[in-house]
Amino acid sequence: MAGLIPQDFIDDLIARADIVEVVGKRVQLKKAGREFKACCPFHDEKSPSFTVSPGKGFYHCFGCGAHGTAIGFLMEFDHMSFVDAIESLANSMGVEVPRSESDQPARRYDELFSLMESVARHWQDCLKDSPAAVDYLKKRGIDGSTAKRYGIGFAPDGWSNVLDKFGQSDEAAERLLATGLIIRKDNGKHYDRFRDRLMFPIRDARGRTIGFGGRTLGDGEPKYLNSPETVLFHKGRELYGLYESRQALRHIDRLVIVEGYMDTVALARHGIDFAVATLGTATTSEHLNRLFRLTENAYFSFDGDRAGRKAAWRALENALPQIREGRQIRFVFLPDGEDPDSFVNANGADAFVKLLDNGLPLSEFLIQELASQVDMETIDGRARLAEMARPLVNKLPDGVYKELLIDGLASSVGLTAPKLEAMLEKGKSSAPGANAARQTVATKAAKMPISGQPSVVRRAITLVLNHPEAGRKLDTEKLASVSRPGTDLLAALIETVQQEPNITTAGLLERWRHDEKGRHLGKLAAADVPLDEDFDAAAELAECLQQLALAGRKERIDYLIEKQRLGGLDETEKSELRALH
Repeated sequence: MAGLIPQDFIDDLIARADIVEVVGKRVQLKKAGREFKACCPFHDEKSPSFTVSPGKGFYHCFGCGAHGTAIGFLMEFDHMSFVDAIESLANSMGVEVPRSESDQPARRYDELFSLMESVARHWQDCLKDSPAAVDYLKKRGIDGSTAKRYGIGFAPDGWSNVLDKFGQSDEAAERLLATGLIIRKDNGKHYDRFRDRLMFPIRDARGRTIGFGGRTLGDGEPKYLNSPETVLFHKGRELYGLYESRQALRHIDRLVIVEGYMDTVALARHGIDFAVATLGTATTSEHLNRLFRLTENAYFSFDGDRAGRKAAWRALENALPQIREGRQIRFVFLPDGEDPDSFVNANGADAFVKLLDNGLPLSEFLIQELASQVDMETIDGRARLAEMARPLVNKLPDGVYKELLIDGLASSVGLTAPKLEAMLEKGKSSAPGANAARQTVATKAAKMPISGQPSVVRRAITLVLNHPEAGRKLDTEKLASVSRPGTDLLAALIETVQQEPNITTAGLLERWRHDEKGRHLGKLAAADVPLDEDFDAAAELAECLQQLALAGRKERIDYLIEKQRLGGLDETEKSELRALH
């Protein structure tokens, strides 16, 4: 799909677009020096922290972190797809989007979306004709208006209901197969995936049906059945009920993540419109990114049994890298045997909200869960807790939250915070050998002078983003031996600049919009870099690379020396060490 629209056309479109005009048509902007400011359209705020930079061609909110190009803004604000945003921007500029034979898949996508919507409506009609399904919903406390709001339907029993209605030709059957609505047998024939189930349409940010979840009316297995991964549907990105929440609430103060469709719908039936569900998978970093674009407060509600606590722990592990000052994550455990659906139906919305308000903060859940696995009355037990906490704490970004969590852990194990922090940063000591050498070297490298600190990498990335032309003649081979976090991203940015000499700041951001490694680029691109005549971005960037190269060299020397001490070097390594010295 990458060849659908030429990349050079996208880069040129972004470079020529007037980001101020695009945003200004939808948000009231005020001039502020070289830039424009406004209250962020993506989260509720009183003081403007949303900045639009005409020179760099992108927007950035210092409050919620939202950032992007003109294309990204159209996608977020107008809920457009990537292709729709490009076409809209091109039309506003009087430019025709180049098309080739790869335009056909785009039309096919439209056909797939249309098919999913038709099947959803068909199943909604089938629900009206199924007294058993209607009675089941009533017994579960779901009224007609809630069922309509969420588009709930019913797939009748039978092996070919959808196939007979929507798959009359080979081409139509292929579309059903592409969307996961039918399954191909070994003999080449097909049958319906969903049979005798309540059907829950899964919608994307624009309200388009991209997949389905089906639930049995009785005790059949599996109780829940989801659409498979398709070109439209990716479980690790989508959240059931998020579209409905955004439609119901102008401002989303908080979101609660539950485990099932019925939980989400039952909570909505009781007026709790801020519930979403994962789709048969653990909460991913992409899920959390989407949540934190909408709110600073996330609550995980799980059953109180062992499986619920296990799911909560997986959510905690994935959430740690997303923690920032201002973001709050709480864990809510229901009484054993209860789920949000049964609890809210038995106790009402106020009781459920009270549970949310009293939920365990992430830091307390982390410490409690680790403490439950050791004997806190002994020195050995407390030492074991600190060792178990090490990989978790190291997932946290540096900042106030990390420091406060370390304070809490220190109090639990009976150490001062500085001592515990030093221990957590220390590499694990293991049996003599190359691995031990690498760990020792990594510990030393973390304490190196400025030339080896990650801030040098950040500074270099900031320079490339703000002055792409500064990286055109640099040698990225210097970074080959550097293992600092972010050096691979820095090298990739410089290589892109060298391959595309005319690329702009906005163009670079657009290239990395979907890349997990590039999610912090907007903040770095928004940095205030000097523009005076004496400032030489290319020279400073070259100096950053030189510092990193020296740090990489020192790290290699330390590694070889440590390996020599622990287990000895072969002749090649001895020769390398002499050359490095």
